[in-house]
Amino acid sequence: MSAQFTITLAQLNPTVGDVEGNAAKARAARAQAKADGADLMVLPELFISGYPPEDLVLKPAFQSACRAAVEALARETADGGPAMLVGSPWVEDDKLYNACALLDSGRVAAIRFKANLPNYGVFDEKRLFARGPAAGPLTIRGVRVGVPICEDIWLEESEDYENVVECLAETGAEILVVPNGSPYARDKGDIRLSIAVARVTESSLPLVYLNQVGGQDELVFDGASFVLNGDLSVAAQLPAFEESVTTLRWTKSEAGWRCAGPIATILEGDKADYAACVLGLRDYVRKNGFPGVLMGISGGIDSALCAAIAVDALGAERVRGVMLPFRFTAQVSQDDAAKLARSLGIRYEVLPIADAVNGFEKILSGAFAGLPRDITEENLQARARGTLLMAISNKTGAMVVTTGNKSEMSVGYATLYGDMNGGFNPIKDIYKTEVFRLSALRNSWKPEGALGPSGEVIPPNIIARPPTAELRENQTDQDSLPPYDMLDAILERLVEREEPLASIVAAGFDREVVARIDRLLNIAEYKRRQAAPGVKVTAKNFGRDRRYPITNRFRDMGEVLPEPDEKLVSRAGRASAEAFDG
Repeated sequence: MSAQFTITLAQLNPTVGDVEGNAAKARAARAQAKADGADLMVLPELFISGYPPEDLVLKPAFQSACRAAVEALARETADGGPAMLVGSPWVEDDKLYNACALLDSGRVAAIRFKANLPNYGVFDEKRLFARGPAAGPLTIRGVRVGVPICEDIWLEESEDYENVVECLAETGAEILVVPNGSPYARDKGDIRLSIAVARVTESSLPLVYLNQVGGQDELVFDGASFVLNGDLSVAAQLPAFEESVTTLRWTKSEAGWRCAGPIATILEGDKADYAACVLGLRDYVRKNGFPGVLMGISGGIDSALCAAIAVDALGAERVRGVMLPFRFTAQVSQDDAAKLARSLGIRYEVLPIADAVNGFEKILSGAFAGLPRDITEENLQARARGTLLMAISNKTGAMVVTTGNKSEMSVGYATLYGDMNGGFNPIKDIYKTEVFRLSALRNSWKPEGALGPSGEVIPPNIIARPPTAELRENQTDQDSLPPYDMLDAILERLVEREEPLASIVAAGFDREVVARIDRLLNIAEYKRRQAAPGVKVTAKNFGRDRRYPITNRFRDMGEVLPEPDEKLVSRAGRASAEAFDG
């Protein structure tokens, strides 16, 4: 008779710092696993603390709370139900580890520590955690289960990398179970799958890739957990952007363990980006306790897309739109804003700002005496709007959603203490060309679980109207932008790939345009530092991924980069270098 083993995957949405709430989620999932007859239930990386906990994890009181929650869950496993693998910070011998605890038979039966700590992009684990050793598998109900934690399967072997999977395979692991906290980025699923395929190929072991789901500040975790059999076939695929508790029944034959489970369809491309924006905004509002959101509705495409995202995330009853017209506001913009509000079913009001702007100008007339009118007076419109939106927020408790896209944030086409004011920006990492694509997409499709209406919600006139960009502070007429398709193509090379200007010019872009965009990108650094947080969907967002100094005199002059002169460098052998180092 073939051996049997049943694993429940709990792809859940924890909240950083909500130790008791996260533990309650673990209990509920274990109850379902017990009803399903599971031998083991698995939770994502650092589930008890929430991930990523950042410097919160350094607080002794927080470490103690996490330990107490794990111990309480451990005692509850004395009921004869499934064992539990749960991620948590763990202090041992005065060192703090990113750990995964096996809870079984009323005890903390074993602990495994993450060996390979990521220290790139949004990750700072080397400054938080001690590095654990590569350890052998855990024996759970007679099955030897290897537990590499997230990064333990991601890197190729090197001087700094402990080959945890190789160690597990050599010490008798039968199944690899990998708890993860892997944030969403476009096309990230293909990367994860290729990494998992490489580890299965090397070890010939089936692999369970369990990822968390949910928004945490600027990060969105998409779940999309999956299982590979030892022959590289996809045994199960969990959905993306939603919680899922799924029980998989494994059978062992001469070829090893394998299972067959549900295969969910995974969103890709623009659909995945839109779903990430919805989940990111929903969880930011929910986890921070805001009763709802409000935003300025201009009749333009950025605020229209943000309004649709907000309604899909929260429901129309929790979204408030405010049109703040001035004398330059076109009637077509006011008409489109009203139509958008009706389509989405949100509360909507019009608050003319002429008195406020004129009042500012009157107050400043003495200070500006003898100076010509310029962009300063125009920016008073945005500052008045920001002040009024923040006043409504203060009075009602609703969070202000800001609506600047990545293209315009990149080049400084946003006004500090004006249209950048707010609590969160769902399209902060979305280029303008994608704003248009997502708006058209939303009129023909909405993601599963979205709370907004189906069908056409963004007036086609808003999508069809040619975009215009106003000049902002510290900009002059020569800083006017090229068409957005060209702008975004240049920015993608500058921001995501960090290509030298000479390479961008060699790819066919005008040298003066590239230099102008690079200049605008550099001088807007201080603005982006003060902008509201927003959902991350690209390889490098303006946050923890891309960290440039505000005070910075270096500029790429667009010249072909010289080749290094290797003949000038003396190369010491390893032995002599080590001797010199003492």
